[in-house]
Amino acid sequence: MTKNIPPHAIPAHGGRLVSRLLQGAERDRLINKAPEMKTLALTRRELCDIEMLAVGAYSPLEGYMGRKDYETVVTSMRLAGGMPWSIPITFRVTHDQAASLKEGQDVALVDERQAVLAILHLEEKFEYDKKLAAKAVYRTDSAEHPGVDVLYKRGDVLLGGKVSVLRLPENREFLPYRLTPAETRQIFKDRGWKTVVGFQTRNPVHRAHEYIQKCALEIVDGLLLHPLIGETKSDDIPADVRMKCYEALLEKYYPKDRVLLSVLPAPMRYAGPREAIHHAIVRKNYGCTHFIVGRDHAGVGSFYGSFDAHHIFNEFAPGELGITPLFFDNTFHCKACGSMASIKTCPHDKAEHVSLSGTKVRGMLRAGVLPPPEFSRPEVAKILIEAMKGGG
Repeated sequence: MTKNIPPHAIPAHGGRLVSRLLQGAERDRLINKAPEMKTLALTRRELCDIEMLAVGAYSPLEGYMGRKDYETVVTSMRLAGGMPWSIPITFRVTHDQAASLKEGQDVALVDERQAVLAILHLEEKFEYDKKLAAKAVYRTDSAEHPGVDVLYKRGDVLLGGKVSVLRLPENREFLPYRLTPAETRQIFKDRGWKTVVGFQTRNPVHRAHEYIQKCALEIVDGLLLHPLIGETKSDDIPADVRMKCYEALLEKYYPKDRVLLSVLPAPMRYAGPREAIHHAIVRKNYGCTHFIVGRDHAGVGSFYGSFDAHHIFNEFAPGELGITPLFFDNTFHCKACGSMASIKTCPHDKAEHVSLSGTKVRGMLRAGVLPPPEFSRPEVAKILIEAMKGGG
């Protein structure tokens, strides 16, 4: 049974948080029945999605999308009822797996230890066009894109239906920071924050990030620094290293009463513009009124234009998403200005800008060389150097 969580001052997407984490007699009943059910194994990405469904972060979704929701999300970024939603939340299986399942039955979803985490109440099974989905969601059908590569390698049949989550995945990291939407909303309320800006990151925060966060803090009550710790690419910086960087940064350079560090257990899809909308909606569910959208948000390689993730918000009517995007241009330290700036505020030539490529920064860190303090706080750089040496 869906648990309705009383809304905070900022309505969740669809009006209320929808938790799929069961308690009480219904949970006990399904635990007892689970050994009789067919089982399907959850991938790492699906484990992330199960947790997001369980805690209400994907509100108003109650499970994996059926055909109507899936098709309208892919083609028009809306659920079948018209509500904005940009990323399909699906469970994919092979034809052989699908053939053994019947619509209307319950299926046990298990982790790598064969522990039952959730029950899928199977309502539909249907085939889908992978290339159509790739082009619509990722704006490319190239398998060089990490999200498209995952899409192509998974099964050809989608299973739709509500899920009842019996327990959250084990061995979850960063438990003190693993706050649910209900918990972040309560903290915002306790702190008296009426306006909260969310910041999405899968990388350590450098000075440009810090600048745009603090610009946003000038106009809202609080900042939710919300790093994504779900499945990412193998060459992304590990979550434990990133968390050390955030802790070091917040300890010295941010007002403690105006920032909340929490983690987002979602997987990274690298869907660029579509994922910017998705990230905004999810942060709305966590209680944010505003959301920072920077340059090439959720992008990868050269698959998206620098500001495609800004432009996509124009495809929705003003106020329709229920959260206010804050758009930021490329930011940098300008030697002539003597401060952080962006091309919107700085009149000087690029030669005056302290701007380093990711490749150059990684090379410096591997060599044990601190990047300029105008680019990265030394405390953060030292943590990254140690991590690259294998010391953390």
